[in-house]
Amino acid sequence: MVLMKKNVLDFNDFNASILDDVHEFVGKRVSLQLISAVNVDPAGESTLSVTFDWDEDIGKIGAFLIRNHHHSEFYLRTLTLENVPSQGDIHFICNSWVYPSHKYEKDRIFFTNKTYIPNETPMPLLKYREQELENLRGNGRDELKEWDRVYDYAYYNDLGDPDKDINTESRLNLLQSLDIYVPRDERFGHLKLSDFLAYALKSLVQILKPELESLFDNTVNDFDTFEDVLKLYEGGIKLPKGILKDIKDHIPQELFKEILPNDGEGFLKYPLPQVIKEDKSAWRTDEEFAREMLAGVNPVVIRRLEEFPPATKLDPEVYGDQTSTIRKEHIKNNLDGLTIDEAIIQKKLFILDYHDALMPYLRKINSTSSKVYASRTILFLQRNETLKPLAIELSLPNPEGDQLGVISTVYTPDEQGIGNSIWQLAKAYVAVNDSGYHQLISHWLLTHAVIEPFIIAANRQLSALHPIYKLLYPHFRDTMNINALARQILINAGGLVETTVFPAKYAMEMSSVLYKDWIFPEQALPADLIKRGMVVEDSTSPHGLKLLIKDYPYAVDGLEIWFAIKKWVKDYCSFYYNDDDTLKKDSELQSWWKELREEGHGDKKNEPWWPKLQTRKDLIETCTTIIWIASALHAAVNFGQYPYAGYAPNRPTISRRFMPAKGTPEYDELVEFPNKAFLKTITAQLQSLIGISLIEILSRHSSDEVYLGQRNTLYWTSDLVPLEAFERFGKELAQVEERIIRRNNDEELKNRVGQVKLPYTLLYPTSEGGLTGMGIPNSVTI
Repeated sequence: MVLMKKNVLDFNDFNASILDDVHEFVGKRVSLQLISAVNVDPAGESTLSVTFDWDEDIGKIGAFLIRNHHHSEFYLRTLTLENVPSQGDIHFICNSWVYPSHKYEKDRIFFTNKTYIPNETPMPLLKYREQELENLRGNGRDELKEWDRVYDYAYYNDLGDPDKDINTESRLNLLQSLDIYVPRDERFGHLKLSDFLAYALKSLVQILKPELESLFDNTVNDFDTFEDVLKLYEGGIKLPKGILKDIKDHIPQELFKEILPNDGEGFLKYPLPQVIKEDKSAWRTDEEFAREMLAGVNPVVIRRLEEFPPATKLDPEVYGDQTSTIRKEHIKNNLDGLTIDEAIIQKKLFILDYHDALMPYLRKINSTSSKVYASRTILFLQRNETLKPLAIELSLPNPEGDQLGVISTVYTPDEQGIGNSIWQLAKAYVAVNDSGYHQLISHWLLTHAVIEPFIIAANRQLSALHPIYKLLYPHFRDTMNINALARQILINAGGLVETTVFPAKYAMEMSSVLYKDWIFPEQALPADLIKRGMVVEDSTSPHGLKLLIKDYPYAVDGLEIWFAIKKWVKDYCSFYYNDDDTLKKDSELQSWWKELREEGHGDKKNEPWWPKLQTRKDLIETCTTIIWIASALHAAVNFGQYPYAGYAPNRPTISRRFMPAKGTPEYDELVEFPNKAFLKTITAQLQSLIGISLIEILSRHSSDEVYLGQRNTLYWTSDLVPLEAFERFGKELAQVEERIIRRNNDEELKNRVGQVKLPYTLLYPTSEGGLTGMGIPNSVTI
């Protein structure tokens, strides 16, 4: 039996180590009892020691009960019964905290790694299977404690007064923020860098943020030159000794050494972001600006332009005339001899469009210190497969009222003088839109937030014995914990996201409102690409899809990953479900899907687009989509944060003033000192430091990360056919990685590396720990 004591995980838990030794000395140990999968024992329970004397009457082993008589909890990783007569070795994959027995009404149970759909479960195990699910669902009334294992729903509401609403999650103060309830088994593991993550984030909010704010009270709040920005990666900032002492007194010494080596000398000295590692200025080129829409940290928004001028879906009765003011005259001379109609027919025009998403919020956002536009950017696909930006439209609501429409200005590329300075600013305003949308929608909403209801519903309705639970379990790891931490420190009112991203106090409201556009089946990569007009169906192309931009790194690599996942899921599901009728009669599976739609994503319960989950095809597509969101999609929008946005001028998150008008001092400054004016417009120094500190933490892999195609145990199932299929899946992913490396070395593929010499590695399946810019973890772990 492999277990760990609590004190292994804690920075210091005196009571756990001393009292457990006392209990062991007086003979109070851990008791276990085997449960037969074939015979019912009418005589009731008996307690056996960890070394079992074999009784032939027990027959096939199905589970064991465990009772903890220790003072504190321990983590039970596995139990293996070796040389069981006529059964060989029997494996129990536990991965669970076992608390003292007085914390539970019933003893803890763990099943073997055998897999059963409900109606095939051996009769003696049925009551334990059902009882365990009842325990995990809880009673919906009691306040949940650390040792509870209950999965349930509560609304996140940090927009009003959550403590007055019994249906919402209570707000904890900052000192309690790491104690927010999640089921104990969902908390981070002891090797995980995220143990440090939790303390690092808390320290960032509780200590560093206020100390930095006080430090910057008496200093200029801007970078004056790009050289000033580069100093962050060369010498860092030396903190006053008083601040160092405050930090040292409030966090564990292990963490102090981790985030403040050399006693704080050169504190806030950041690793050099990859986007400026080879070339310090290539990020400013139009080529790189466009390339990052296909191979950057947010490559999931660009779409094909199908009508000109670009259309709007905003209600004209509420928002007036929102028609784009981009005209043929702005772009007609940059289409390689094509007319606009010809370029649209030939599928050569694309758009990065944040107009409709942001316009309803601009008046609110611009009442804060942010000064933001809603943007539309039109791009042309050139013969070498790169995109050329043609025009940027920046729009504001009419100052006389929303119903009067917008005031818009269109900017076009200019390589000289003040025209170039204005064009660089226009691109910066687009980057601000893209950064905020990325963080709040592409990243938080469309991966972290939407996946959590699937996790809760699965734990409430699918037994650990269920094949679909075993399929999806690796893709749930750590997500509830990181989301709980985010709700307390990152996305909370006054939290780090509001501090560093332009929607400020409207961030969560905007994210919640845009959830109305979420459609689960469209999160499948092929469906998403079809919706955005980035592929066309073509029976002669691999998987029946033809990319309109052949060199679209996210899509090229992503489709290979997607179809590898789908093949694995199909092989797995087909083993347990021979036909659709078996699936329809699977009571746990149907309960899971019903609860997911009606409670987990209850706002969407009446939507007609939900798969019915009545066929194997539905099940395969559904599980593939869940795995894709939790693994590859999250990797694509998370682990590139520091490589691309660690250099704030490349991806500013805030704009603090509008485009300068001719005849103003700001315009004169733009003429005379264009770089200084640029830096005074984008994210201020303080917000940059906090933001870079945050994304450096969030872009790291833990040392014990488990990547797509891997499991943390060889014995996760006893069924050989799924094990063989999983082995094939791992080999296919290794081949995908080899092909990605070859593509990155192909100089004909201009979008793979770009002028910044940053290869697209975000969908490499594997990685080492740390800040690598590659690797697909199984789940949303950070």
